Amino acid sequence: MDEMTRSEQRGKPKVAIVHDWLTNMGGAEKVVLAFHEAFPDAPIYTSTYNPAKTPAFDELDVRTTYLQKLPGFLRKLHKFMPFLRVRAFRSLDLSEYDIILSSSSAESKQVRKTRDDQIHICYCHTPIRYYWSHYDEYRADPGFGKFNWAVRLLMPFIVPAQKRADYKAAQQVDFFIGNSSTVAERITKYYDRPADVLHPPVETGRFSPSKKRDDFYIALARHIPYKRLDLAITAVNELGVKLRVFGNGSERKALERLAGPTVTFFEGSPSPEDQKIIVNSLNSAKGFIFPAEEDFGIVQVEAMAGGTPVIAYGVGGSRDIVIEDETGVFFEEQTTHSVIAAIQRAESISFSPDLIRKHAETFDKAIFIRRIQDYVDAHRTSQDL
Repeated sequence: MDEMTRSEQRGKPKVAIVHDWLTNMGGAEKVVLAFHEAFPDAPIYTSTYNPAKTPAFDELDVRTTYLQKLPGFLRKLHKFMPFLRVRAFRSLDLSEYDIILSSSSAESKQVRKTRDDQIHICYCHTPIRYYWSHYDEYRADPGFGKFNWAVRLLMPFIVPAQKRADYKAAQQVDFFIGNSSTVAERITKYYDRPADVLHPPVETGRFSPSKKRDDFYIALARHIPYKRLDLAITAVNELGVKLRVFGNGSERKALERLAGPTVTFFEGSPSPEDQKIIVNSLNSAKGFIFPAEEDFGIVQVEAMAGGTPVIAYGVGGSRDIVIEDETGVFFEEQTTHSVIAAIQRAESISFSPDLIRKHAETFDKAIFIRRIQDYVDAHRTSQDL
């Protein structure tokens, strides 16, 4: 049977998109939206869904697990219930779909295939950080505020069994895609599986670099411990340069107390007004300070799309994004001194906003959509041969 006949017989595959949860907007949710653009007929399955926090999904076909039926106060505590999410995802009936495309940094990869000819492709944002790569850091500071003591107490009892379940689920995935080289390496290290790399999508068209750069730096992230915004603040305090801090979170008040007179705080909500301020700032900033270790870090590409050089902690996804001395600089330690040295080095370089923007365009959403479509088609074809 020739390939044309095979293609005709296969027809258009039915795709299901599966995501851990839809309770806030972040980089992973932007990946799911791009998956929807690539496969507009695919429903989106998720454990719990909060439409008020994820307005971009309002018109989409979002289907939840039975966890959505829990009382509202329990749904808000869903991150405490990984064992329930495992069961919820395993209970989903996806038998009608040819391709299962999961977006996973937690339990969505637990979905089960029910037909021999189904293919499960997992786009992995990272193997679960609090089980594998960052267990000690999460146990020291789980990021649950007043509930930290309870999480610390429970982790040694819950995590070993959950790790076994996570590893077992990973063995049932047909193909893994990591969102960065670092994540692909973790997939191989922790799951004993090979992984391709496809960087997340970025809407670079939202940004337009200003030729004349302003005199302030930017830090933009959730205000939680591992984002290390404290380093950006203490560095600019010592240098006496201006910094705009965007976002919110449990560490907001502590960061405000730490800030000197050159630091200004802004909200970072999804509202059009706040987003306009962020975009305009990234289009004209002197630099973007990124002190966190991230699996990828979409906001770095967004900064570069605005022509802004990135001053980044030189580990994780930043290594896939920043070209040193061309689109930004690295610092090698998460210390105030190291950040100060990197800012001073960046100020000695004459960066080209146009060159920075051109590099950012290689991460554009349109490229991501085409590549994920090609990936699904190629792996479905190989399965049929």
